[in-house]
Amino acid sequence: MQTAVRYQTGRLHQTITARTKRVYDHLSRVYPASTYFFHRKAHKAALEMSGLQDGMQVLEVATGSGEMFRRLVKSNPGGRTYGVDLSPKMAARTQAHARKQFPESGSHCQAVDCRTLPYKDGIFDSIFSCYLYEQLSTDDIYLTLEEMYRVLKPRGQLTSILIGQQDEFFNKAYLAASSIVPAFWGVQMDNSATEILEATGFRVTQKRVVRQSFYPSRILTAVKD
Repeated sequence: MQTAVRYQTGRLHQTITARTKRVYDHLSRVYPASTYFFHRKAHKAALEMSGLQDGMQVLEVATGSGEMFRRLVKSNPGGRTYGVDLSPKMAARTQAHARKQFPESGSHCQAVDCRTLPYKDGIFDSIFSCYLYEQLSTDDIYLTLEEMYRVLKPRGQLTSILIGQQDEFFNKAYLAASSIVPAFWGVQMDNSATEILEATGFRVTQKRVVRQSFYPSRILTAVKD
């Protein structure tokens, strides 16, 4: 794995804070509405781009409302699908809904800090991360990606969804919202996402922009060489 060079944090949060955890715990019941109206299309496209096959060992880092996690479980009935989220309430709701909808599946979701994943080296075929990096400082993005790289098998794939920056009006509105409640909205990443992925040892293979309603998303797939 390449040696990662740290970048300046700028406006990004310095750490994953207890405040962020509290915010998402409080919003765990209503957050699925945001996913339904703004993220479903990107989730579907990311799954199509990922090359996921039934029987794989799959991990989602930062499951949020669990909409993507349930897609993964449904697509991987013969494999094992794991999920982690910083918020215990988010993780618990994701686990409960997945087991209710797919009672025979091999799925498990738990509350975990993404900077220290509780898994052995090289055990996952595919990893997914949706709208996570915006919540992290640059240093924490590196720590998280290094952990993903560690637990991913050689030639395994990381599929990431980020908030898009293709619309100037949306960017201004997001900046205003993030300045009011930074623990929820986070900060948009610029094109440094590709550079950071490559600095941690990944090779970016696909890029795609998806829009649902007025909300733009960027999808990146990357391989562990």
